Amino acid sequence: MPHAFSIYFNSITRSDLNKITVKSPGTVANLVCGFDILGMALNEPYDIMHLKLLNEPIVVIINKDDFNLPTEPEKNVAGVVLLSIIERMNHKTGFEVVIEKHIKPGSGIGSSAASAAGAAVAANHLLGGIFSRDEVVQFAMNGEKLASGVKHADNIAPCILGGVSLIRSIHPLDIVAIPSPDLFVTVVHPQIEVRTSDARQILKKQVLLKDAIRQWGNIAGLVTGFLKNDYELIGRSLEDVIIEPVRSILIPGFDEIKRKCKDAGALGGGISGSGPSVFMLSVSETIAKATETVMKEVYDRLGIENNTYVTTINKKGVEII
Repeated sequence: MPHAFSIYFNSITRSDLNKITVKSPGTVANLVCGFDILGMALNEPYDIMHLKLLNEPIVVIINKDDFNLPTEPEKNVAGVVLLSIIERMNHKTGFEVVIEKHIKPGSGIGSSAASAAGAAVAANHLLGGIFSRDEVVQFAMNGEKLASGVKHADNIAPCILGGVSLIRSIHPLDIVAIPSPDLFVTVVHPQIEVRTSDARQILKKQVLLKDAIRQWGNIAGLVTGFLKNDYELIGRSLEDVIIEPVRSILIPGFDEIKRKCKDAGALGGGISGSGPSVFMLSVSETIAKATETVMKEVYDRLGIENNTYVTTINKKGVEII
């Protein structure tokens, strides 16, 4: 049986595979209660990446943005992914990658995952689809380890696969695709930075059993809500009693935004990844835009510059364009 990505190559010639361009989506990790195990892909924002095969085992990185990210491969999330692929290929080939990054680093909407996943998927296509889905995810996770110090797939998996992903296990890797309802997603990115590694360091090392039980119930409820298209259950389950109470102190206006967005009709939401972005799910575009207005009003009043997105769930993942 062919690997998950290999069917694509039945209709294209080898000469087409010297270079490729992909669109790599932003993501919302955790989905409030599912710390490190749930994630969702967004249609906006997204990065554009151009990859080209080289005849020598090196990685060349060219940034087409103003974020001043490292171009040394071992210090760049896309670079370490490509280095790991070169190592697996016994140093028989190399890559040039041109990155047009539109997902701001440190935004909490999967900037590092977009670079890592886009590099892994594009490289696999250039190599003829020789790696399985799980192998591509594992390559991409090397980028997340560089960014946060920990290998996790709650951004990587939905970025590659699209939709909503449940990461049941990392060792061994076990990813479950969950049918995603047709919901609207509103995201606000206040122009402050919260580093993923810093946001992890402040978390509690121990959790009360009663809190763990409540969290497990919310995770099960949220997954069931997605499976059954039960919007009320989704809204009730978007509750985090373990991570959010700690991380929200890093995000100005968080409690007010969450309360007012729900008053405006949103099902619920919370911190996107490690923050500082905040996301809300809504059943209609009208409610999603009303939620956007609430978000902007809060941050404008606080004097904090912000970007907002009203989008939908991306069901394709990294896409060749």
